[in-house]
Amino acid sequence: MKDVQGEKDTRNIPIDRVGVCGVSYPVIVMDPHENIQHVTATVRMSVSLPKDFRGTHMSRFIEVLERCRGKMTLSNLEEIVDELKVQLDAPEAEISITFPYFVRRSAPVSGAESYSRIDVEFWAMKSERFDFILKVGVPVQTLCPCSKEISDFGAHNQRARVEIEVRMGKLVWIEELVSIAEASGSAPVRTLLKREDEKALTEQAFSNPRFVEDVVREISLALDSDNRIGWYRVSVTSEESIHDHQAFASLERGTGSR
Repeated sequence: MKDVQGEKDTRNIPIDRVGVCGVSYPVIVMDPHENIQHVTATVRMSVSLPKDFRGTHMSRFIEVLERCRGKMTLSNLEEIVDELKVQLDAPEAEISITFPYFVRRSAPVSGAESYSRIDVEFWAMKSERFDFILKVGVPVQTLCPCSKEISDFGAHNQRARVEIEVRMGKLVWIEELVSIAEASGSAPVRTLLKREDEKALTEQAFSNPRFVEDVVREISLALDSDNRIGWYRVSVTSEESIHDHQAFASLERGTGSR
């Protein structure tokens, strides 16, 4: 059959990214406690398209994904982007895998255990060199220092979202970044809490008021002290409880960017 995608294009315009996105796929990721965790991911795969090619072969992206059968590790992500480059005759390939990841967490007083959802992304790209970024999205609680200072009765608090992206020289577990995020807010959030736990977390937050700026800086201190991490980006967004807008802070440190 005629290869329409492989026809020569005369418009002399290379395309930065072409590929498939919104692919739902079962994925297996490493879990330090349970060995592996089965999750459902949304996958985006792309390559750069040279100016001479009219199009790319979209089915080959899925064929490459099928060959890895959903197992995602740091080593085989490089194999995947290498194979995308070969199969699609491209100088550069990229893959993004986003998925919900679940960690076991205990309530502070009762010890009741429950799962907390963490949003995770694996992003990998290869041109001449392989590049990998791990991203986590973690819910925390923040209590406003200003509100506490000026109010006679309590202070406003709210849920905030911490996002941490890292480039690593050695393996950094998802759970390690989650712990850093939770320790940097006013208090963590939990799925299952008894009354004694609600009291403890409420009082913890009240004793530990933090702006989004405070949270970002606390995370930065923790990441700066980890010699496995060569680059990071941190963003904190607070769902303000008494304002009709959000508050946010972000910073980036190290070499390289995404």
